[in-house]
Amino acid sequence: MRRGPRKQSSGDYESAVGLEKLRAIYAELAGVLGGWTCDASTDCCRFGVTGREPYPTAVEVSELERAVRARGGLPKRRALPTVSARGEDERRCALLSDEGKCLVYASRPFGCRTFFCERAKGPAGEPSRAAPKSEIARLGRAVADLSARFAPADPGPRPLSKVTAEWGGRGESRTSRARRG
Repeated sequence: MRRGPRKQSSGDYESAVGLEKLRAIYAELAGVLGGWTCDASTDCCRFGVTGREPYPTAVEVSELERAVRARGGLPKRRALPTVSARGEDERRCALLSDEGKCLVYASRPFGCRTFFCERAKGPAGEPSRAAPKSEIARLGRAVADLSARFAPADPGPRPLSKVTAEWGGRGESRTSRARRG
């Protein structure tokens, strides 16, 4: 028996619209941060060293899940070092490849796009303290508002390490499975 194309449910449509809106916010953020760079690239992906990590919202987790599924899940890891050469606990991001590149760079959460260490420089060489904080805050609120509409029952942002630990290599969180029913 031949089946036609799968019909898109209203939840699928709402999810796609939410992700499209999230990507538009990310594009606006890229414009605001145009020219900003950091020579310490991926230092912020070592949560144990920096003492901080991104806390993605439900809509961001959904975008990350989509990107991880598109690449076939999280990689099977060789034993990654958890201690840096300086003796610090690295706690590397699960989305950081063995080569030191983000596996889902285009889909990385807001927090990964806005972490400015003291080595970050603006387009004219200005220090990170000169970053456009009010615009970054406005766009951060836009992501939070979108996420509240996207997943009203979601408990809110959670540590990225907790999100990726839930996936267990599948690239899908309990929140996503619960939304699908």
